[in-house]
Amino acid sequence: MLELMKIAQTEARGGDLLSLLQGLFESSDIRPTGYPDAVIWQGGHHDGTISPIAHSLTDAYALLGTIAAIDILGLPYYAVPMWAQYRHDMALAPLGWFGNMPCISIKWSTAGDAYVNDASGNKVVVMGKSGNAPLRTQAGVYCNVRPYGPITVVRCMPCLPYSQDKSVFDVNSETGIIHSEMNTPGVQMAYANRRFLKMVHETGNLGRVAFKPTQAQEDGINAGLLSWMLEGTQFKVGRKYAVDGYVEHRELVDRIINLLPDDFKNGMENWGGQIEQHIADTNYGILIWDLIQKRDVIILTTDLDGDRLTDLLADVSEPLRMFGQMVLSHWVEATEKREQPTREILNAYIDTKVEDLWSDMGYTTGNGRDMTSVMYRIQGPPIHEQTLGSADTMLLRLLDGDESMGGTKRPYDPRIHFVLTRDAYKDANPDNKELHTWLDKALTTFDDVYAGERPGFLEGYTQLKNSIKAWGT
Repeated sequence: MLELMKIAQTEARGGDLLSLLQGLFESSDIRPTGYPDAVIWQGGHHDGTISPIAHSLTDAYALLGTIAAIDILGLPYYAVPMWAQYRHDMALAPLGWFGNMPCISIKWSTAGDAYVNDASGNKVVVMGKSGNAPLRTQAGVYCNVRPYGPITVVRCMPCLPYSQDKSVFDVNSETGIIHSEMNTPGVQMAYANRRFLKMVHETGNLGRVAFKPTQAQEDGINAGLLSWMLEGTQFKVGRKYAVDGYVEHRELVDRIINLLPDDFKNGMENWGGQIEQHIADTNYGILIWDLIQKRDVIILTTDLDGDRLTDLLADVSEPLRMFGQMVLSHWVEATEKREQPTREILNAYIDTKVEDLWSDMGYTTGNGRDMTSVMYRIQGPPIHEQTLGSADTMLLRLLDGDESMGGTKRPYDPRIHFVLTRDAYKDANPDNKELHTWLDKALTTFDDVYAGERPGFLEGYTQLKNSIKAWGT
């Protein structure tokens, strides 16, 4: 059994986490392209029958949960050290290592702000915040694809309408005007457009576009790229932007088109499907209707608006279920007050929970923690991504010895670590049916262990370790 508490305590106290973890892994011979001095570890059962994936060892439960899951499963893997203190000490070099690993990878995101020690031992904000933006740049990421229930968001990256360059970021002391540099790389946007259209064509799902060309010139360029890409295809566009972005910005859009490969649109003349173009803001409401009506949708958006849309998807299911519970409870209460209630109906519903109805009605979304994401690169395999927004506070509860905070909270649920690992290994080994079956069975075992009263993290680790037969044993 791993000493998970010791690992958590070492990280929390700013101890020598690097030396501690080095003792858990072997040094690997694999090196990311262009980084011969990268620190890459490996573990699990490397027997040549399975293509390994790479894990990022970031912070808090993203670190602890990953270490626990890979130990339980025993699958072959690579690991890149990149928690806040280490990537700060290394001037973000680990982001380049991880972003250029020649295999399917899993990137964990945690809170963007963290205090670390500088060379003099002073507390400073970690360099690069969460490290997501510089990692995507170094890895050549152009979009991520985030499915959740019936809705899939294709989010172009970086495509951020605010500055990533501190040298040009300033606030005018006389006017208070904030100067920022628009950052929407057109080539990445073109690739994201193409992936969106390809997915709409292949799935038959409705395609929605969430740009804001009426108010943001950069989105006018983005809309122009899409307009050019739709030319000569079989796609039908229902709702259209009032102004065709390619007509309005042809010269600027052509500058981007000239940077693309000559065969960029080859085969697209046979692609087809239904496309609807909406102002970005309206999609927040539209997607709630799509979710309720279980309409299969693929949506194309920029990084900034995509962040808002995926946050909406992660957050909206819970209040919908709470409202449903209120309606259900009100109905039961009202029925009980009737002089002659229909006993059969009352008996059928009196103990019903809306979570059960939610599943019975065919809804599949949870509370956002089960929302996975895949970042695609222009060159190289994709990176599976997941965010643990409150990983640091959950870890503090473990360290304080009361994960439930006196019964007001539930212990951490590490299921997403197993879900994301399963998805990544299936992606890396698409034809290995034996592995697919084993991964599904391991997740079923996890659900059996965590059914009912949720065990504490350390207790859950022990039970899973004893219940799941590690790969290769």
